[in-house]
Amino acid sequence: MSQVAVRSHTSDMPQTALILVDFQNDYFPSFPGAKLPLVGTEAAADNGAQLLDAFRSQGLPVVHVHHEFPSEQAPFFAAGSDGVSIHTSVQPKPEEVRVLKHKVNSFVGTNLDHLLKELNVSRLFIAGAMSHMCIDGIVRAATDLGYECFLAHDACATRDLEFNEVTVPAAQVHAAYMAALSSSYCLVDTTKALLGHLEVA
Repeated sequence: MSQVAVRSHTSDMPQTALILVDFQNDYFPSFPGAKLPLVGTEAAADNGAQLLDAFRSQGLPVVHVHHEFPSEQAPFFAAGSDGVSIHTSVQPKPEEVRVLKHKVNSFVGTNLDHLLKELNVSRLFIAGAMSHMCIDGIVRAATDLGYECFLAHDACATRDLEFNEVTVPAAQVHAAYMAALSSSYCLVDTTKALLGHLEVA
């Protein structure tokens, strides 16, 4: 079971929360020894940092989700490794919530849903990695749980995939998943545009 720190919440008004997913060192090509460098992680994290700054400046809830494989033979995000740490570009502050997960879906085996309900959160701004895996998983699950979701597509990153001897470039993987999510699950837009939505929320 994940360890979740809960900060106090005093407002009864519905809140908007930011969830940053798996912005961890092993995904960053610029991090020495990264186990699974993605395409464009640094640029995605820079946009994630803009969202983070905006939420902090407005005193809105922020949740940092990070993944860990408990096995020493983990392909990446190995427990106790430097690669599992959240990247410095979006480093949590001591008072910000961190949720540890072991599955693709951030709600499985964690207290994330309970935490958001305690904070009276009804809307989620989401960014992170990987577009085709944990981002897809959290957006679909959150929408099914009744949250209104906003996804910053330029604050997400993924990698080339291969299937049946066909290599699918990361840009196409990303575009396909963003297109699918935007059709039925959430509002998908740029970081700049979503910051505008935040201002009028």
